[in-house]
Amino acid sequence: MKTELNYINFSYHTHSGKEYNIPLSYQLFGKDLFTAPVILINHALTGNSNVAGEKGWWKQLAGENQIIDTNNFTVLCFNIPGNGYDGFLIEEYEDFTPSDIAAIFLKGLEALHIKNVYAIIGGSLGGGIAWEMLALKPDLAEIFIPIACDYRTHDWLHAQCLVQKFLLNDKDEPVQKARIHAMLCYRTPQSLNNRFQNQYNQEKQCLKSEDWLFYHGKTLNDRFSLKAYRLMNHLLMNINADETDLEKIEARMHMISVDTDLFFPASEIRMCFDNLKAKNKNVSYHEIQSIHGHDAFLMEYQQLNNIIKNIL
Repeated sequence: MKTELNYINFSYHTHSGKEYNIPLSYQLFGKDLFTAPVILINHALTGNSNVAGEKGWWKQLAGENQIIDTNNFTVLCFNIPGNGYDGFLIEEYEDFTPSDIAAIFLKGLEALHIKNVYAIIGGSLGGGIAWEMLALKPDLAEIFIPIACDYRTHDWLHAQCLVQKFLLNDKDEPVQKARIHAMLCYRTPQSLNNRFQNQYNQEKQCLKSEDWLFYHGKTLNDRFSLKAYRLMNHLLMNINADETDLEKIEARMHMISVDTDLFFPASEIRMCFDNLKAKNKNVSYHEIQSIHGHDAFLMEYQQLNNIIKNIL
């Protein structure tokens, strides 16, 4: 499997009027380009292009003999410019919107001479960017699978991202603090209560749930930069595909929600589904049942696999 990091360099003018030299990096997995259908996977907030293979963050879904089988497909994943995985960071993160990232990904596909893809799959922020891509290029894909995401950021999610922004601007351990808060949004009260049940860690003299939160804060701080986190949070805060453009999307859409998701509530995704269905769009709705909330799209692989295998 070809898993090396590749680069496409080009100049890009943001919607805010700024010019950037973009070193767009990406990875390819599975079949060589133009020998098999292409599946584009957009990564989530702290993810990256390393989506498949032994160390892939979605290896339970994409890889040899998985549901997204790299024996049958070419799997492509771009890094969101500024996520730091390729060493590129963006200082003035507010210069960019999710629509800019969508346009950059489309320029990347154009540079690779890919006019259309078989499927676009994105979870959370990656799915939001995919909505923006299809709003810009409605005929891009045959199949669109947005998972635990919506075409826009609703008020409650915007508010949580605002809290993240405050924490990321703090001078004392900003990444750790923001990650701890985020974990409480990614999961649910039932998920934490069922797992920890007020158990106490005698050695560390704290609740096991508290130790778990500090662990996640430290782990992200060790592998993710503050500049990257600020950018990603800003993007999550500002997903805003034009609702009228959604009607033009030609792909068969399969919207997947999580019944307990606090970030992108199932009720909001169902509303989007109902609106598109009423306009006679080829759209289906699927729902993952889980106590774990938003993170279920990274945990409930059996349910997710069962849904996607009937789509691809």
